[in-house]
Amino acid sequence: MAKQPQANPSTSRSSQPGEHGVFSVAFSHRHLLSISQLDQNDIVNLLDRAQAMVPVSRQPRQDHPPLAGKTQINLFFENSTRTQASFEIAGKRLGALVVNMALKTSSINKGETLIDTAVTLNAMQPDVIVVRHASAGAVELLSQKTSCSVINAGDGAHEHPTQALLDALTIRRHKGRISGLTVAICGDVVNSRVARSNLALLGALNVRTRVIAPRQLLPAGIEQLCSEVFTDMNEGLKGVDVVMMLRLQKERSSNALVPSEREYYHFYGLNEQKLKNAKPDAIIMHPGPMNRGVEIDPEIADSERSVITEQVEMGVAVRMAVLDALLNKNTKAMQ
Repeated sequence: MAKQPQANPSTSRSSQPGEHGVFSVAFSHRHLLSISQLDQNDIVNLLDRAQAMVPVSRQPRQDHPPLAGKTQINLFFENSTRTQASFEIAGKRLGALVVNMALKTSSINKGETLIDTAVTLNAMQPDVIVVRHASAGAVELLSQKTSCSVINAGDGAHEHPTQALLDALTIRRHKGRISGLTVAICGDVVNSRVARSNLALLGALNVRTRVIAPRQLLPAGIEQLCSEVFTDMNEGLKGVDVVMMLRLQKERSSNALVPSEREYYHFYGLNEQKLKNAKPDAIIMHPGPMNRGVEIDPEIADSERSVITEQVEMGVAVRMAVLDALLNKNTKAMQ
């Protein structure tokens, strides 16, 4: 895996900690539902907060946890390892009481609607609900029925805002900046909420974005969301700073879209030969879980240029920053 980098400052900061460690720009949003709700200052604000959280995220206990007395409910309607675990760890690192809903034993399995579930949980007076759902727009609907903050942990193929933030933080820590870079997003774009959130965030930060995929895995209107579109992976990777691979999401697509995994790997799997087209210092990313030997060669995934494990670590810091920004409006920079 890539060597642990030294933290690099952003070239333009909107939320520097002030004289007493308090961020000078408050985060004004009640929910985090979509990257599109954030402007450039909001994004840099959250990235700066997350960078300040990195050392804190590595400490199991704090003397004065900022979210002590707050209640966080994790409501995941889809399976998750990285996102659910990191939201749980993030909340606990900040001192929150974290409740993980066990959907198999909840009233949802008895036919309770999403709205009724939202109203029921809201009556328990939580401070934040973290939601993952298979349907695009479901998290926003739930947010309209609650008086607490709501965080989108992934809604169908729509968005996954905290994944885009942790990807951006990982890039910034390795490259020292985000603006002006060229990032290639490769693979199953049509089914990827990660791709949509990353394209929105990177576009807001003046990144040149390339999308690389077979035509059948490109969503309609993709040309409006990125700088360039390629169906030839070797061409698309030429001169890029970051290679972001996407999982082939068989659960969201029909087999007709991809004739065989072997053929997909031949044309769109990242291997050493294709990677030679990128810059020599290009980093390799993947949101996980990986299909080794399908979208990425195992040796590439485990190489020194891979930052995949660091993405997971940055997920905790980013989710700590988001929780803190939403629930603790007098946020202090934490050392």
